Amino acid sequence: MAPPRPIAVSVGEPAGIGPELVAAAWMRLGARLPFFVIGDPRHLTGHGAKLIEIARPADAMAVASRGLPVLPHPFAADAIPGAPDPANAQGVVDVIARGVDLVMQGEAAALTTAPIHKKALIDGAGFRFPGHTEYLAHLAGVERVVMMLACPQLRVVPATIHIPLSEVPGALNTALLHDTIRITHAALREDFGLEAPRIAVAGLNPHAGEGGAMGREDMDLIAPALEALRAEGLALSGPHSADTMFHEAARAGYDAAIAMYHDQALIPIKTLDFSGGVNVTLGLPFIRTSPDHGTAFDIAGKGVADPTSLIAALNMARNMADARAASGRAP
Repeated sequence: MAPPRPIAVSVGEPAGIGPELVAAAWMRLGARLPFFVIGDPRHLTGHGAKLIEIARPADAMAVASRGLPVLPHPFAADAIPGAPDPANAQGVVDVIARGVDLVMQGEAAALTTAPIHKKALIDGAGFRFPGHTEYLAHLAGVERVVMMLACPQLRVVPATIHIPLSEVPGALNTALLHDTIRITHAALREDFGLEAPRIAVAGLNPHAGEGGAMGREDMDLIAPALEALRAEGLALSGPHSADTMFHEAARAGYDAAIAMYHDQALIPIKTLDFSGGVNVTLGLPFIRTSPDHGTAFDIAGKGVADPTSLIAALNMARNMADARAASGRAP
């Protein structure tokens, strides 16, 4: 069996809460869950963790009990909490790319990304991607990926994400639903270790359209798409009325839920576990997790940021890496 590999953490926007969350995560986890952060040591000092610079990812396994392993990546400028500097934007982008390269080469078990600030990247580096996820897909050479939000009580995937609600019906189509469900199904098997995943699918309209009385998308689009996938052997239920899908008894009947739009997916998970939710990108050739929050410039540097979501993201990355290794898909 191959020796265990650490998790790579990209530092994200250094003026946000990422540096202090990484330090706080190491102080809680230490060598129990070895990881290393890729970033500028200047941005990571002063948050209570002893820093140990490493030359290669494997070194993190030996030093994690003594300090926070840092794979140095110089940025152009110092970081002032709450005030992103455009001079550091290219460093943020390059650290993400370096993390992807390391995990794809098999030097790290997974990539966990600290939050970025898209406007800062656009202003300082001409960043041309809608967000983190799309950039990761570009680096990996993958055309379509899926965003999952996960916590111990729920895994949920929105079929459409950051678009106006008025555009959702037009964005939904059979190909999108099939790709989203197939990618989710494959990840549940290979990254979560579920041999026969059960997936519940929400309808678009109230009461899943109520037989066409409140919209026909559920019966004309979603139901036939699910029937075709059932014929392939996928264990699918739905379309369900979304207002009855997320209580405790309903959640016991499935391993993941597919929602039709952003808030239909995110409201239940943020209600169930606001601090511990994890953003997982499915469909990549490597494992990527992220805390389900942003840069929080308003509290950066004040020592009050909660590392719960980052720690959950690291734990999930470790569990997924172990499951992927067991399935034979680890790089």
